[in-house]
Amino acid sequence: MALTLKYKGDTTVPVEIEDFLPEAVREKSLAEIEKWPIFHGNREVPLAEFFDVSGEPGDLSWQFEGDLSGVHWIGAKMTQGTIRVAGNAGRHIGSDMTGGEIYVDGDASDWVGAEMQGGRITIRGNAGHLIGSAYRGAPRGMAGGTILVHGNVGNELGHTLRRGLIAVGGDCGDGAGFNMLAGTILVLGTSGIRPGAGMRRGTIALLGNNSPTLLPTFRCATQFDPLALKMIFRELAQLEFPLPDELRSATFTLHHGDFIEGGRGEIFTRAA
Repeated sequence: MALTLKYKGDTTVPVEIEDFLPEAVREKSLAEIEKWPIFHGNREVPLAEFFDVSGEPGDLSWQFEGDLSGVHWIGAKMTQGTIRVAGNAGRHIGSDMTGGEIYVDGDASDWVGAEMQGGRITIRGNAGHLIGSAYRGAPRGMAGGTILVHGNVGNELGHTLRRGLIAVGGDCGDGAGFNMLAGTILVLGTSGIRPGAGMRRGTIALLGNNSPTLLPTFRCATQFDPLALKMIFRELAQLEFPLPDELRSATFTLHHGDFIEGGRGEIFTRAA
């Protein structure tokens, strides 16, 4: 039986549960888990002040219940196990995680999977800004793993992405792949302005019907049916990520850039 954590908080002050992880409490009793220190604003409080705890912690499977929009750092630094959120989640979910799986049935806020190095995060709803990105001043963002967002996301998706796969089923905001170092970003909906600005390497696939206007530092190379995209589509299908059937037979336009950074990155768009 999974460890169940039912949120009972009623506050507009952030609740932060950084370092509260399946691998950290697997050998703890429920009484010890209830005393686990978390933060309500700048005040340290026991977990039981905001969560009802039940179930079995030893199997590394957790179930969060309730509206956790104001609960931040869920699964941050996670190395193993499974976390399911039956509702919305706050900022920094899965930040710096290296393994395990996180599933959110609702929406998530900013910094999903920031600087993560492994594992998988699936958001069934929408997510905020800076998904899979570097924290300000850091040399790289996400360095491995997979982030799947079924809905829309905000600005700076995959900022300074180093490795890994980010797929978005809906629309994304401005600056997708900004300063991207490597890795793969797919967006099935509409993209905002300046995708790939400053990218050095890596692949961005903007697969919506309305292709964005790229920066003048990108050059159109050719139109073709790339095998690499088919392989990514196959991987996403195995992860039960919904893809339009027409993508499997579509033709794409390849653009090289950003030539300010050497032009070794690539952006795919749907051919007219």
